[in-house]
Amino acid sequence: MNLERPVAPDPYSLLPAVPAFALHSSDVTSGEQMDERHAGGNVSPQLSWDGFPEGTRSFLVNCFDPDAPTPAGFWHWTLVDVPVSVTSLERGAAAPQGALALDNDMGSPDFTGAAPPPGDRPHRYVFAVHALDVESLGLPAGATPTVAAFMSLGHVLARATLSPVYSR
Repeated sequence: MNLERPVAPDPYSLLPAVPAFALHSSDVTSGEQMDERHAGGNVSPQLSWDGFPEGTRSFLVNCFDPDAPTPAGFWHWTLVDVPVSVTSLERGAAAPQGALALDNDMGSPDFTGAAPPPGDRPHRYVFAVHALDVESLGLPAGATPTVAAFMSLGHVLARATLSPVYSR
């Protein structure tokens, strides 16, 4: 199978620019290969963030693979309505109290680990935390990660990202 194709842009470069804040992880580093536990192990990495703007009322946390060989990338994880008091997620974390985990592109509300096609180039897994100016996006039942991204657009005050890679 031939997987040659153009490299997808950073997905957030296609949206209106917003200020950045800091996203940290003891498990993953931008540009470096993720551990197997965050691939086939389906364990979300530890994340913590700080420096978000005053006026932040909630967070949206997600993981997106722009390099998936599909026209629309691949959503691995989305948490919406994360309370502003939550500024970290432990490795393998469930949705914090008050937050909602949306079904990812595998149909699961849990983190689905990296699984690029064997032999494909390294895929980027963009972990993002979006600081929002609302406590809740008020998403309808069954909303998808794409709907969450769309509905958050006018509410994003700032964004933090980490982009580790994975290949097999």
